[in-house]
Amino acid sequence: MPLHMTKIAFRSESPATLRAWLESHDGEARLTTRYLPKRVEEMAGGSLYWIHAHMIVGRSPIIGFAETGQGRHWIRLEPRLIPVRAAPKRAHQGWRYLSEKDAPPDLGAGEADDMDAMPVAMLGELTKLGLV
Repeated sequence: MPLHMTKIAFRSESPATLRAWLESHDGEARLTTRYLPKRVEEMAGGSLYWIHAHMIVGRSPIIGFAETGQGRHWIRLEPRLIPVRAAPKRAHQGWRYLSEKDAPPDLGAGEADDMDAMPVAMLGELTKLGLV
């Protein structure tokens, strides 16, 4: 089972703007990080799960990692946002590991995949109440 990561969608106004940013890249999107994950070998086939407004809203498959040449590393991502069943997640700095068993499932065919249909904050409150 692959290991995943979580990261705040910093400066994203909504999941739609995150999707637009990812899709604006040809071939791969890159994020800069100070440290290469120690468990990088376990992340083959993993994804970066995006947190927006204290909710995991989607994931981007990880292509790999590369050095920037300036003492930092790139997290190389497929330039797409795969919607997942929204799950609450506390904010944190940088990235954190996420095990396969704790990762929310992708939305299936026929499930609502318009992530802006309901405000993320409202979805978070309904999830806390066990209504979603």
